[in-house]
Amino acid sequence: MNISYNWIQEYITISDPPQKISEQLTQLGLEVESVEELGIKGNLNGIVIGEVIECEKHPSADKLKLTKVNIGETESIQIICGAPNVSKGQKVLVALAGNTIYNKKGISISIQKTKIRGIESEGMICSEYEIGIGEDQSGIKVLNTTLKNGTPAHHIFPLQNDTVFTIGLTPNRIDAASHYGVARDIKALTGKKLFFPDISSFQVENTSSKIRVVVENTEACP
Repeated sequence: MNISYNWIQEYITISDPPQKISEQLTQLGLEVESVEELGIKGNLNGIVIGEVIECEKHPSADKLKLTKVNIGETESIQIICGAPNVSKGQKVLVALAGNTIYNKKGISISIQKTKIRGIESEGMICSEYEIGIGEDQSGIKVLNTTLKNGTPAHHIFPLQNDTVFTIGLTPNRIDAASHYGVARDIKALTGKKLFFPDISSFQVENTSSKIRVVVENTEACP
């Protein structure tokens, strides 16, 4: 049974950190077998929105481009990019030197100022795969946004991290086979108020049709 730390808060307010909740659930007889953190590793820290204002062929490499990128500062930065789809005028995601990014597999990439074929590169123009937000590795992520250059990437990709508890639910505890059921147990332990999402805005269409139910075998179905 998997329980989401975020989802369960639709039924009960939780202020304790996930590790404490894990201990409480186990104490209640809902043994937590594992706790998994979900989300974008690194939270897109060190990545900003930039604009490619110059894009030329690298003088010493056929498949590399020499770009100038505006990241909202007085001077643009120079970045060597190997993506086939990079071009002037694009809004892109730029990983700044001195930061670490994490790809879709969670593998870290340290961004440093470096020289590529004799020319300095001061950052990295990123694909969605390289920063963990998608699977596309065919080229850089081109943005459709009016946000200012230099805006942190998390402003365009809102992140919602979560923690998932895996509970070894025993057959006699079917009452806890839902988020609401687990919330009731936490209420019993903590005394906190239990509530249910407001459904007053839901509308049920009136219908004149009637369904008749007949039990044909009252021995098999008393």
